[in-house]
Amino acid sequence: MKVPSEQKAIEAILQRLAELLLVDRTEVRRNQYTPYSDSLVEAGPFTFLVKWNGRGSAGPVAATIEQALVHVKDIDGDVVPAVAVPFMGEAGRRLCTEAKVAWLDLSGNARILAPGLNIQIEGQPNRYKRRGRPSSVFAPKSSRIARCLLMHPLETWTQRNLSRSAEIDEGYTSKIVGKLENDGLIVRDGTGAVRLRDPDLLLDAWSESYSFSKHHLIRGHVAARSGDTLLRQLAETLKKASVSYAATGLASAWLLDHFAGFRIATLYLEQEPSPALLASLSFREDARGANVWLVIPNDMGVFHGATLRDGIRCVHPVQTYLDLHAHPERAQEASTMLRTEHLIWRDND
Repeated sequence: MKVPSEQKAIEAILQRLAELLLVDRTEVRRNQYTPYSDSLVEAGPFTFLVKWNGRGSAGPVAATIEQALVHVKDIDGDVVPAVAVPFMGEAGRRLCTEAKVAWLDLSGNARILAPGLNIQIEGQPNRYKRRGRPSSVFAPKSSRIARCLLMHPLETWTQRNLSRSAEIDEGYTSKIVGKLENDGLIVRDGTGAVRLRDPDLLLDAWSESYSFSKHHLIRGHVAARSGDTLLRQLAETLKKASVSYAATGLASAWLLDHFAGFRIATLYLEQEPSPALLASLSFREDARGANVWLVIPNDMGVFHGATLRDGIRCVHPVQTYLDLHAHPERAQEASTMLRTEHLIWRDND
């Protein structure tokens, strides 16, 4: 479904508020006699300052939240700041909750908490998914820019230096930088150089868009007493065979600080493993009960920032965090730990 125009969206928002508040549509109207009459809505006994954005990703939502919070200060009385979008993603929901701003989307979801009001509806699918393959700053090659920015979150970059670090041409870099700026994820200084607006915001936006399943994944089994033993066994065999690799997921999280034991060892390989290599690993391909995931990435950028930890090469914590969301076992706990302990945006990782 196509995202509606602003005028049609506002009409849909008014109708949705009537439904949520269980009042007649005639009791929901825009106030024409106060500031921000385009977004000040009286609905039954409640007044909302509703800010519409046609995009529900993290950057646009963050900017809309800021606008709502600034404007609500100019209005006397009890007014509930709210953000409305076609579909509110997970990162946007978290941002609204942290800012104590209500939200609703045209897909049927909402979270509106105010004195005398508690509305929480989630689980409705996105009615506004784009068909085909949408252009994204987080597409495999494009995401190299986000990776560079998050690996060095305190730096200010010229586009030329960013292009060199990401290993993509300057024209393509300029295109991606422009999109990141338009999404409110980076800012420019007076010289045109760019820096992160908020590292957490960029990571949330990327995580929301990221799909581990887009890589080529080979699942199988290798006999081993423990996850640690398995990982070291695999790493040593790959090193002897001169095969470039990097651990990710639970194995990489464990290497960072031994947070939790693991059963599945996940390793990126730069190329498809040959039958001879699989034999040397004692690898038996079988998705059921697999304890080894060999991953051929859709872009070599996943190896940027890879380092040796305890003698085993593993991806940068940013990549580990992204990949953990596709893993079982204690992956959710591990991703929370990683974010708290290793993605604290000091330029020393």
